[in-house]
Amino acid sequence: MIKNYIKIAWRNLLKHKGYSAINIFGLGLGMAVTLIIGLWIVDELNYNSYFKNESQIAQIYQTQTFNGKTGTSTAIPRPLEFTLREKYASYFNHVVMASWEQPMTLRLKDKVINQSGISIQEEAPEMLNLTILKGENKGLKEKNSIMISQLCAKTLFGNTDPLGKIININDRDDMMVTAVYQDIPQNNSFSGVRFFIPWKHFIESQEWLTSAKDEWDNNSFQLYVQVAQNTSMQQITEAIAHVKSEENSTMAQFKPELFLLPMNKWHLYSNFENGVQTGGRIENVWLFGIIGAFVLLLACINFMNLSTARSEKRAMEVGIRKTIGSTKGQLIKQFLSESFLVVMLSFILALGLVILFLNAFNSLADKQISFPWDNGLFWMVSLLFILFTALISGSYPALYLSSFSPIKVLKGTFKAGKMAALPRKILVVTQFSVSVALIIGTLIVMSQIEFSKNRPVGYKTEGLIQIPVMSYEFVGKDELMRNQFKASGAVLEMATSSSPTTQVWSNQSGFSWEGKPEGFQEDLAHTQVSYEYVETLGIKMAAGRGFSRKFATDSSAIILNQAAVNYMGLQNPVGKFITQGSREGDSRKFEIIGVMENMVTQSPYEPVKQAMYAFDRYGNASYWNLRLNPVKSIRENLTIVEEIFKKNFPNTPFNYDFIDQEYAKKFAEENRIASLAKVFTILAILISCLGLFGLASFVAEQRTKEIGVRKVLGASVANLWLLLSKDFVILVVIALIIATPVAYYLMQKWVQKFTYHTEISAWIFIAAAAGALAITLLTVSFQAIKAAIANPVKSLRTE
Repeated sequence: MIKNYIKIAWRNLLKHKGYSAINIFGLGLGMAVTLIIGLWIVDELNYNSYFKNESQIAQIYQTQTFNGKTGTSTAIPRPLEFTLREKYASYFNHVVMASWEQPMTLRLKDKVINQSGISIQEEAPEMLNLTILKGENKGLKEKNSIMISQLCAKTLFGNTDPLGKIININDRDDMMVTAVYQDIPQNNSFSGVRFFIPWKHFIESQEWLTSAKDEWDNNSFQLYVQVAQNTSMQQITEAIAHVKSEENSTMAQFKPELFLLPMNKWHLYSNFENGVQTGGRIENVWLFGIIGAFVLLLACINFMNLSTARSEKRAMEVGIRKTIGSTKGQLIKQFLSESFLVVMLSFILALGLVILFLNAFNSLADKQISFPWDNGLFWMVSLLFILFTALISGSYPALYLSSFSPIKVLKGTFKAGKMAALPRKILVVTQFSVSVALIIGTLIVMSQIEFSKNRPVGYKTEGLIQIPVMSYEFVGKDELMRNQFKASGAVLEMATSSSPTTQVWSNQSGFSWEGKPEGFQEDLAHTQVSYEYVETLGIKMAAGRGFSRKFATDSSAIILNQAAVNYMGLQNPVGKFITQGSREGDSRKFEIIGVMENMVTQSPYEPVKQAMYAFDRYGNASYWNLRLNPVKSIRENLTIVEEIFKKNFPNTPFNYDFIDQEYAKKFAEENRIASLAKVFTILAILISCLGLFGLASFVAEQRTKEIGVRKVLGASVANLWLLLSKDFVILVVIALIIATPVAYYLMQKWVQKFTYHTEISAWIFIAAAAGALAITLLTVSFQAIKAAIANPVKSLRTE
């Protein structure tokens, strides 16, 4: 019986090749979109699944309140480690302190590479359950040991065994390779880490790190834990929440609270607002999951519409089958079999499309997703996906077709009434409501990104580069390099900074000033800079001046941004003093010599943070900032700069970043989301147009006699085009009326998430409406004009 159903279904597909092609291609495209979104969602949900102890590993976070505003951070004081080990040891298998990931220079004789690494305690490899290829996971016991990744080992040593070999770090310390671990896959934390070095080495490398063991207000470290079996993270959070206040009463004023964030939430649930978890990338997972479901729905609607629209063509077949004894159930099975066949063919097409475009999608989404050929679960889910799609797309046509009365059909009196077309109209309205909502949403996302990109950044990003100070060879060479760079004519000016231009690496408090409110808890971004910083970056000064060699007192001076002046409530701040108390009990005064316009150094969607810029007296430069000569080409300037750099540091790689490109990276995530949304919106529109094209073709075919009669009676091509097009235009207008308020409500809530956001313009809705109507008319017009210019005699003969 099933074989017979499939045979009949196949004959029907071949009999109506045009409609079959529209059905298969439309449904295949919809299934391909859903499949590729599904693969992306699985990749996102499986983030950090590489680590076997993922469910037991967590990072310690803390919240602190400054003047009623609560912030959340992963920056932790060092004494917390000792407290957790001593007083809460039963809760943990491992307590691991770590530095931030940072780039370093690795040197093997004359071979030099730059890689990112972390200083971390020796239990880390065991906690992370790293796959050790050579050596052992106890490889961080010795102070001068180093564990390197498989890629790092290949780059430095080639096919030579690296164990026991010596690598020099930052032209300062010699480290022995004690282990090589398997590269951590991209969709995991620590995937960019190419080596681990011992915590002991890090702590002993600088004096302030040693003294930090008693400083509860020095939040400069990260802390990871692996919780004990049968211990809940919520239980631990409740136990350690107030440890900072309990161990150091001076911290109580900031209301610090500690909590554990499980490893499986680091990637998807990383957003916090005023101390409360507010989502993160999980919102994108939901967004694209909904888009995938809607795109599949659009494809299924096409199938339903075309199947029911052609019902009269199959009415006689249904009537005869019922007359010779076929039951309604058997007819439903037959039509569902046809749906299953179409869906199977569509799925094969979808697989081909996914395989063909997966690399392009990976490039767009910044992923490394591979097709899961050997994953049995994927094929089981795919089978369910096929059955589900066949049921959704085929159930309504099967029920509708099997309900025909055999008496009316065989008498020739059967005719689908106006009510029969109503479900099709509802489905078309649904299709275009979804498509229009996607168009509006995509336009608003693009508008928000463009609005933020055009935000004044407070300095000139073009023609500005930064060179990371990655080696101890650089120390004390700032002035020498500045003079050589300027003398070359390739560089107009150079200045140093302790943070990159587009980030803030340090925050400070403990200041007092005239007029400071009682109990005010300040929190200022802090950057140390050299002379000519203002000139190099092209910063506009709202008042006062930048650091100058003409004033010896500038070594004890600071510059504030406008946000800091407003935050601190200062009036005419230039010439006033700020005092900072030290832990030893003495204090240091800083004169405010200038107020700069706000520089966007953090999120371009949020207000600029209050910041102070202090003169770098101790040579703490992390970056050299160079303003290139605009008269010469970028290539010429960089060639000269590299020659000077190599002359002074022949064994160090010349690395640099364009500041405009670094600033553009702040929009990378949103740009990816917008690009993916654009692609999926275009595909959704294409699927809707395919269905509309098929329906228009059917309507033109159904009204062939009417068109012939009207032409004979003098109707023009324009009249006939309007006759065939107006019903579709009306349906799209209804879809616009439904989609517009829904899209406005949802997108208004979305843009409100950003403090610095665009206003939703009426032009977006006008553009979406115009686009939808234009697409509809273009799609329908082909069939309408084709029918209108046909020979009326031939049209009448077909009847």
